Amino acid sequence: MLYPGSTKTVLLSKGFEIEMYTGTPAGEIVGLSDRIVASLDGFVREPDSRNVEYTTAPLCCYDRLLCALVRPRQQLRTYLQRLGNYTLIPGSTLSLGRSDRFYRSDPNNPYHDYIEQTYGTKVVTASVHINIGISDPEMLMRACRLIRVEAPLLLALSASSPFLDGHPTGYHSTRWAIFPKTPAEVPLFESHAHFINWTEEQLAAGTMRNVRHLWSSVRPNGNRRPYDLNRLELRICDLIADPIALLSVTALLEARLIQLFDEPSLDPLERSTLPASRRAEDLVALTDANEAAAAKSSLDAQLKHWQDGRTILARDWIEEIYQEVWPIAKQRGFSCFLSPLKKILRQGNTAQQWLQLHSVGLESYQVIFQGIQAMAEQEKELEDKLCQPVVV
Repeated sequence: MLYPGSTKTVLLSKGFEIEMYTGTPAGEIVGLSDRIVASLDGFVREPDSRNVEYTTAPLCCYDRLLCALVRPRQQLRTYLQRLGNYTLIPGSTLSLGRSDRFYRSDPNNPYHDYIEQTYGTKVVTASVHINIGISDPEMLMRACRLIRVEAPLLLALSASSPFLDGHPTGYHSTRWAIFPKTPAEVPLFESHAHFINWTEEQLAAGTMRNVRHLWSSVRPNGNRRPYDLNRLELRICDLIADPIALLSVTALLEARLIQLFDEPSLDPLERSTLPASRRAEDLVALTDANEAAAAKSSLDAQLKHWQDGRTILARDWIEEIYQEVWPIAKQRGFSCFLSPLKKILRQGNTAQQWLQLHSVGLESYQVIFQGIQAMAEQEKELEDKLCQPVVV
């Protein structure tokens, strides 16, 4: 929670929307969402039946967040075993095949008609959306501006989709490379009023079908968009299957936001040394290019820094921010959740680890098979340590 007008902050509320694929232990993705949603509370369907989503309640405490991430998955795994020999599959694209066909989860839903006809399987991806509670709308807009220009770094940390249809694509995040960002041009919102006016214009023009049809890396969110807002939603990240790694990325995001609230001059519209006359437009263009570079090469991407335009490796830029925000996380008691970020920087993200295995001779299906096993084993270990046994 943030107390407007004060630099005194406590932990912000955080919640996750987790999209995951279901399928066989061999990595074949199978559409089961209609049965899952009908049988289990807390799960919702996506337009394609091959992935399913669950949402965690907004919580401030990282320990409770960890359990909130693991418990639904264990519940889902138990149910999948009842249906047959099914499991959860890591990654953010249809890694091993069938990207040529849309499997509708709700054939009678007209919005799903539109999604399928307009975008096809480009939207059949799995990801994590990180929501951070910010109640003051102008503070929220400032937060969205900063995180928008630094979102490529969070994509770089999370990349987990190097395969599509059984082959490496040349991207670390194939998901973000192919995902239809909508509308095609989204500005840096200068104020809440700017966001309201822009949204109303898009709805009138038809570039957005509804208020949810804003598929950018970051967006303001709330109970009655665009008017009643209460959180920042980060949408750029690939699925981070490891809950510990996900919380470390979230801790980096939270610490950066707290730093912004304590130092409002960190706002890109104030801090950037790019020409003032076109600062917002130049920042958007620079950020779009950085997103594309991060989708291609993730932590090894050459990016342009939004403050001064200098070229910098994504991993080095992340390290700079990490050093800046570490004291903030330590002071507020969540540095132990931030520190696993160092492991990602050392060992690489999921995509880089998978591509390394592929480079030494493993086929893509073997890489995914190993990932399935590793994810299940880690979740079981966390469940045993943190949570009570699952009862379905």
